[in-house]
Amino acid sequence: MILVLTSDGDDHADRVVKPLTAAGADVVVFDPASYPTAATLEISHSGDGSTGRVLDAGGRRLVLDDLAALWYRRPLSPVAHPRVAARAYVEEECRIMAESLWDSLGCLTVPASRPVIDRAGRKPYQLEQARRLGFELPATLVTNDPESFLDFYDRHEGRVITKPVHGNRPEAGGERFGRFAAPVSTADVAHADALRFCPVIVQAYVPKRVELRVTVVGQEVFAAEIHSQVSNHTRYDWRHYDPGATPIRAHELPEEISVRCTALVERLGLTYGAIDLILTPDGRHVFLEINPNGQFLWIEDATGLPIGAAIGDLLMSGVR
Repeated sequence: MILVLTSDGDDHADRVVKPLTAAGADVVVFDPASYPTAATLEISHSGDGSTGRVLDAGGRRLVLDDLAALWYRRPLSPVAHPRVAARAYVEEECRIMAESLWDSLGCLTVPASRPVIDRAGRKPYQLEQARRLGFELPATLVTNDPESFLDFYDRHEGRVITKPVHGNRPEAGGERFGRFAAPVSTADVAHADALRFCPVIVQAYVPKRVELRVTVVGQEVFAAEIHSQVSNHTRYDWRHYDPGATPIRAHELPEEISVRCTALVERLGLTYGAIDLILTPDGRHVFLEINPNGQFLWIEDATGLPIGAAIGDLLMSGVR
């Protein structure tokens, strides 16, 4: 049995799950936001040392110790029943219970257990692991020291960008605050003293021929080139994607870079990862970051690269 943890309406999960179920695989999709109102979770430890983990949802009782594979796709946190008092307390208790259960499963997990995903998603940690594997990195500074920032800015003649240390995160009240990679303006320099309140990643700007999204699934590597320089919207960060003006095509990586990408995913403890590289005008491959649970449909739909099928095969490898 394969369990997929994700929210309702996840097209990425559908792309993988439908072919698997059509081929006869036993796949269960569960939205943790339905717990505890419409589902029960249970962990038991008996006196003889054995353990039991059970999910009861949708009228089906699943013994999770029998799982062959878990896809930790994009699950939401548990949501308390509307009539429950002390909702924040209840939801935190449920979150800890659910995460403790998912984290304790010993089956194949894609891309990894939640703690491993969390660690792998930390940009300073990624950069260090990529450096140790021989990836070229942009000149980088992670700091909350305004003077260090200004020195870096001057050393690179103002051709620098900034990005968040971790990314978009929820604030109190459920709202999200975040930012994309962006060039440093003179106005930013004038307010550099504000850096002392929050660290930032500063990198020297790297000229781009194209940007590369390299999706690693197990030992398979799927590379796509994003022609971000043809549009001002995507010049500094392709996530401002303009579908009418930003071509995306399949790309053939040099063998050395492909091997390095799979090695990075393995070193981070992952079975899946979406890596962002720059291919410079003079042919160098420069590492930017890796998303341990990055989206893939936009690449698959634009290029025809069979990423979803590879994820399905990876999950089935736990069954065989």
